[in-house]
Amino acid sequence: MNGNRLVVVGNGMVGQRFVEALRARDTDGRWRVTVLGEESRPAYDRVRLSAYLDGVGAEELSLHTPDEGVDHRLAEPVRAIDRDRRVVRTDVGEYPYDALVLATGSYPFVPPIDGAAGPDGAGGLRPGVFVYRTLDDLDAIRDYARGRRVGTVIGGGLLGLEAANALRLLGLDTHLVEFAPRLMPVQVDEAGGAMLRRYVEELGVVPHLGTATTAIRPGADGGVAQLLLGSGETVDTDLVVIAAGIRPRDELARAAGLALGGRGGVLVDQGCRSDDERIWAVGECAAVDGTCFGLVAPGYAMAEVVADRLLGGTATFPGADTATKLKLLGVDVASFGDAHGITPGSLDVTWIDPAARSYAKLVLSDDAKTLLGGVLVGDASAYPTLRASVGGPLPGPPLALLAPAGGAGGGAGAGVAALPGSAQVCSCNAVTKDRIVAAIGDGCADVPALKACTRAGTSCGSCVPMLKQLLAVSGVRLSKALCEHFEQSRQELFDLVRVRGIRTFSQLVAEYGAGRGCDICKPVVASILASLGNGHVLDGEQATLQDTNDHFLANIQRDGTYSVVPRIPGGEITPEKLIVIGEVARDFNLYTKITGGQRIDLFGARVEQLPRIWQRLVDAGFESGHAYGKALRTVKSCVGSTWCRYGVQDSVGLAIALELRYRGLRAPHKLKSAVSGCARECAEARSKDFGIIATDQGWNLYLGGNGGFRPRHADLFATDLSTEDLVRYLDRYLMFYIRTADRLQRTAGWIEAMEGGLDHLRSVIVDDSLGLCAELDAAMARHVAGYADEWRETLDDPERLRRFTSFVNAPDTPDPSISFALERGQPVPSAAGRQAVPLGLPTARPSSTMPAPATLPSVGEGVLR
Repeated sequence: MNGNRLVVVGNGMVGQRFVEALRARDTDGRWRVTVLGEESRPAYDRVRLSAYLDGVGAEELSLHTPDEGVDHRLAEPVRAIDRDRRVVRTDVGEYPYDALVLATGSYPFVPPIDGAAGPDGAGGLRPGVFVYRTLDDLDAIRDYARGRRVGTVIGGGLLGLEAANALRLLGLDTHLVEFAPRLMPVQVDEAGGAMLRRYVEELGVVPHLGTATTAIRPGADGGVAQLLLGSGETVDTDLVVIAAGIRPRDELARAAGLALGGRGGVLVDQGCRSDDERIWAVGECAAVDGTCFGLVAPGYAMAEVVADRLLGGTATFPGADTATKLKLLGVDVASFGDAHGITPGSLDVTWIDPAARSYAKLVLSDDAKTLLGGVLVGDASAYPTLRASVGGPLPGPPLALLAPAGGAGGGAGAGVAALPGSAQVCSCNAVTKDRIVAAIGDGCADVPALKACTRAGTSCGSCVPMLKQLLAVSGVRLSKALCEHFEQSRQELFDLVRVRGIRTFSQLVAEYGAGRGCDICKPVVASILASLGNGHVLDGEQATLQDTNDHFLANIQRDGTYSVVPRIPGGEITPEKLIVIGEVARDFNLYTKITGGQRIDLFGARVEQLPRIWQRLVDAGFESGHAYGKALRTVKSCVGSTWCRYGVQDSVGLAIALELRYRGLRAPHKLKSAVSGCARECAEARSKDFGIIATDQGWNLYLGGNGGFRPRHADLFATDLSTEDLVRYLDRYLMFYIRTADRLQRTAGWIEAMEGGLDHLRSVIVDDSLGLCAELDAAMARHVAGYADEWRETLDDPERLRRFTSFVNAPDTPDPSISFALERGQPVPSAAGRQAVPLGLPTARPSSTMPAPATLPSVGEGVLR
């Protein structure tokens, strides 16, 4: 069968998984694969679709992996299947097949609501009415929402709650209409729905339950003005999202004469084969023995079955795990097994904690020995263990499993050890406990390694806590030692220095370490001492601990020169200060660049020039921008309500206040921030360690973003904060990070590694769950009160200034290895070792308004006027 032609119709999550599964097995190249996708984008993660409106880029959601053995053809929908000729037809041409796999997924169901259709009667939706299915849908919703005030979601299931959260993120007052008497009626019971409703209402979403939308009334512009509900209520709204369920995309199969399920979908057997022996179906379009499944895990299982069958195997569909765990509107909701207790004789065990706002229910067999299913709302920490235990013995006493302390602690861990090897740890990818344990035995010593080896935890991520527990019960112990000289972690060393009042590295290594230290522990301890305000970084022993940049209070560059970066809070600067920077750059022949962080960087300063340069800058009112240190760099801002017609708050004023408050704050890693004056996000706040976006009511706070090698958008932490609350939470966030993060750990990695993640962080700095807030507040107050500019203090101390020389025995001699060339009118490192970028651009000429010097003075000619 070498070279057999396989056509896959659909490039969604399940279609992509099928192709990957087949390519992994087809080592002999028996199948040539063509994928025909309807969307212009390759496969992406629809489970995380809502993250797109929270700042996660399409690239991050992408599931596509290039493969030379697969011909991907996007934006080319299939129009028909000719079973007699064994070809599929598109608008481009025909594709013959020896085997055809339908992975067409589903389409959003739009109820027959009067006024939902567009005025042209062409089958489209009215302006302002949307479905919630693709990235293009979300782009359209975001564009339409600008400048509008109220949005309404029709449908209170999983997708409806996600859509409601999306409208909240877009700044809309949000209503939600659900025909059933409770939210998420398929997944949760009446009590769980009541708890969920409480959460939803507290977030400002207005639910309308037990009623249907009977009509959408248009406005004067032809868009949406009002909803009419069956209860007689009316809802004034500017935008409507319909999330009322899905239907299988079976129109190709129907037109081709394939058998269909009773409620639609391509009818397939346990091998996922249709009544045409050359056609298979997987995912939401497939009706396995007549049943369609709207979740990704059953679709992935079908994909594996068909990949095996096409290579001569006999795999069969193992059944659908319909368990779900999602964070909806910031609330953990989980459902697994027989959640509604429909099994005859089943028993319910429930736990309700109104104070903690959590609800849990286990459904047990009539002898109370076998777990049949359950529901969790608010605290879903026990979900991984419970889901894997369905159909088997309880992994512990029911109440111990349901109580938050038991679910998050020892009870869950003990349950993991008691699970049979056949229990599925990861239902999305059908990974069993035996497979995880085997991978650990083969050397996988952490969660990333287990993900790479087994794919567990790579889809919805709900099983990651169980992976950690399996590592622990398997005896894997990760060393927390900072280096060979300290057995403690950075957090433990921080606490030792703080509690014991240690003020020098020598004292710390003598009492709690060994040896003389190294280039790992010395800078870490130096940072800890600086964070706790133990003197100037260039004083005494502390000076010997610093790395090259901190040693000279400047960033070293590739040619051995240093950069000079004065602080410009919020990017706001007076003409007089601009002139000073220009004069310094001119007089010392420095390369000048305006950065993306709203600062002006001066490059090419020799080490002996740094004090003279900084003397001029300090005299003009500048201070260190800490570009050299693991500290706050900048708080970027847009112009905000002062100038911008869209601005709703003074973003510049807040950015300046925050930068001045946190300047000089030493941390495990550099810190960046930004403040945007409206939801248009011109300051790019969500790519920062802490970002703030203005709203009509205050500020939205985002935490844990970063640029760099692995960019990450920050997560929404709190909404509509007053300035006082915003600053209070930021004080605690930064001090908690400084106290507990690992060496060189960005805030993003710190939050991701934190047990409980953002929810735990919120409980610590908002609810004071650890009783630390008073300490954190006091620590920040000490920092603010004790701040002093490092360069000003250095210039006032002759002893500190002695280090700024290229040669100890000839302090005024410049380094002869440093040379410059002229490029685009500015000095740059000489061409030796540098490669020109072949852009084919004309040679740069000096500007007619800013003439460049005819010749570049030698490096020794910089003068101090």
